[in-house]
Amino acid sequence: MTTHATQSEWKKTACILCSLNCGLEVKLGGENNRHIVKVKGDKDHPLSQGYLCEKAQRLDYYQNGKRLTSPLRRKPDGTFEAIDWDTAIREIASKFQEIKTRYGGDKILYYGGGGQGNHLGGVYGYSTLRAIGNKYRSNALAQEKTGEFWVNGKMIGSGVHGDFEHCEVALFIGKNPWQSHGFARARAVLRDIEKDPKRSMIVMDPRRSETAAKADYHLALKPGTDAWCLSAIVAILIQDNLVKTEWVAQHTTGFEEVAPLFSSINISEYAQICGVEESLLRDVAQRIASAESVSVFEDLGMQMSVHSTISSYIQRMIWLLTGHFGRKGTNNAPLPFLGVNNLSKGQLSGGKHRKKKANVSPVVGSKIIIGLIPCNIIPEEILTDHPNRYRAMLIESGNPVHSLANSQKMREALRALELTVVIDVAMTETAREADYILPAASQFEKCETTFFNLEFPRNAFHVRQPLFSPLPGTLPEPEIHARLLETMGAIPPQVIQPLKVAAQIGRPAFAVALFATLAFNKKLMPYLPVILYRTLGTTLPPGMEAAAVFWAIGHQFVRANPQAVERAGFGKFPLLAAERLFDAILHNPSGVVFAEEDYEASWSRVRHPDNKINLAIPELFEELGKLAQSPLSQNPNFPFILSAGERRSGTSNTIIRNPEWDKKGSAGSLRISPQDAKNLGGNGGDRVRLYTEVGMAETTLEISEMMQTGHISLPNGVGLDYLSADGSIIRQGVAPNELTNSQDRDFLAGTPWHKHIPARLELVAEA
Repeated sequence: MTTHATQSEWKKTACILCSLNCGLEVKLGGENNRHIVKVKGDKDHPLSQGYLCEKAQRLDYYQNGKRLTSPLRRKPDGTFEAIDWDTAIREIASKFQEIKTRYGGDKILYYGGGGQGNHLGGVYGYSTLRAIGNKYRSNALAQEKTGEFWVNGKMIGSGVHGDFEHCEVALFIGKNPWQSHGFARARAVLRDIEKDPKRSMIVMDPRRSETAAKADYHLALKPGTDAWCLSAIVAILIQDNLVKTEWVAQHTTGFEEVAPLFSSINISEYAQICGVEESLLRDVAQRIASAESVSVFEDLGMQMSVHSTISSYIQRMIWLLTGHFGRKGTNNAPLPFLGVNNLSKGQLSGGKHRKKKANVSPVVGSKIIIGLIPCNIIPEEILTDHPNRYRAMLIESGNPVHSLANSQKMREALRALELTVVIDVAMTETAREADYILPAASQFEKCETTFFNLEFPRNAFHVRQPLFSPLPGTLPEPEIHARLLETMGAIPPQVIQPLKVAAQIGRPAFAVALFATLAFNKKLMPYLPVILYRTLGTTLPPGMEAAAVFWAIGHQFVRANPQAVERAGFGKFPLLAAERLFDAILHNPSGVVFAEEDYEASWSRVRHPDNKINLAIPELFEELGKLAQSPLSQNPNFPFILSAGERRSGTSNTIIRNPEWDKKGSAGSLRISPQDAKNLGGNGGDRVRLYTEVGMAETTLEISEMMQTGHISLPNGVGLDYLSADGSIIRQGVAPNELTNSQDRDFLAGTPWHKHIPARLELVAEA
């Protein structure tokens, strides 16, 4: 793919630094016209509508950071040597096949499959995984969202997302949308709520975050006590008869089982445990119960802390007992183009006829949720003599050494494997431990997208067109996977040529030829993405070949959701509508609205008898009961609670490795309350040593009124090793997971407690 952009030309794309992927217009320029020199919001984007935050201004540091430009192979002495693509593909394909033959493909673990802005490679990657017999997978969702996903499945059967633009009350739990966003035009919506006297904002967060500072009610709970705080609110609703009993009777089941669990709670005691005034908890419960509409967002501040899965369950009780589902301004069930659940499981559709997957990991026996093993157990699944241990890993667009708990143990695990292959754009901390590294094109050098399509009732999908040609020596992930499959002999060459000819004739002829081919050889179905890439992809605009898979996904989506597609303007005849949708995806650089629904449609996605929501999850009842008997205790040797991974204005995403974007050099500081700083005898800018149960790091103090006493925080997106121009390694800030313990995890989902790390501090004496 070649571009002919002039220095005055603006191109449409999207931000890749959080899950919102706001539409952008970028101006190209600089050396060889390969730099992003200016950024502005794309007013034509159907969701972000020109909205922009400061993080997008840093995108050129990603695009033009230190890149890999050749496949690399580890030598016996531990160093790397450059090899050509044919050699790399041939050797990797052979080694994966050898492991599959010797141990079974289920001994190959796959990690990754896409980040905040690049899910398309993961779609193609699953074809490779089927060829090598992969069974077990994991990615970042398994250290963040799987507890929430499990609860959603048990209660509703679908994901939910709040309608914050229209809600009367917004409740944010462990969430600071001013920095982490999470819904369209987040800062603009927060300002609207703040200014409207008829609307209210409730924030549950130990910190006085930017969002908490704007809230009408700030529940500044003690770190790690979310479950007690949320339980107290539910208890107030039940004990004070604030439950919408008619609504609950009509739309839910299981209330009779759940009510006694909360009727017996001592509200005053729970208020004392969480450190929030009982009167404030009662005011919040009353405000939620009396509101016409409430939307709720839980996030990592709760999901990466103690009792996270239980807390995900309890917070849903708050808005379900007060009837805030399936209406304007409430929590609704969005209709994604391709759900991340299915993507994680390697499914392009609902997968109704697929074989049942394993439900626990092979060594530890941990629960598998949405097809993902918990991240925290990966080293335990490898560092053992168990016959079912993993022997190899394929890691794509992921950096588990840096992003998962206990980096030291993760390095040890990777070194113990017989084969580790990394596909990435840069020499990451994980790539340094690999046997082979395959350099991918950047997210702006290829056709790309994400499947974080969570808006409702009007949902949009954005396929980004490439801004630049791939850097010499790099390949887009779809091409990498196509070459691996072809080398392994998974797709016979004679299959491709007739389909290419049919595609040149037209898509109707291609559809007939493709269905006949798949009917004759059903074993080709797992490789459909690569078949489409090699055939239909050749008829698409240059650089957009990988978008061919959206033809199949689009047809599946239209067949399943014809009314939503018709409302979006694509017509009532499914075959024609699917083709129109595919054309719109290809040719609209700002994205396209693919589904429009009414609010009642949320109820159709409640996958329980009579479309009723299930309130009773017996698997959690015992843990709920333990809350009354076991308040949090703290190790006196570690008097602070460290929250790792705080979103700040001065932090970004770990895909931006070049530290030059941080002009002030303060991105990695440790935030501490004024009182704690005084007790420590420290001032802003002082160096301190930070100790946890598994590690130590040095950093600088930042005294902040945000923090309550006993609570300290480190930011996300820092602590990366970057190779400077003179060949030296630069690390700015602390790598948080050098300090975290993989044993500290949720009892059910295995999600880590990154926001609740026992710690201690000592000042570094001046030299």
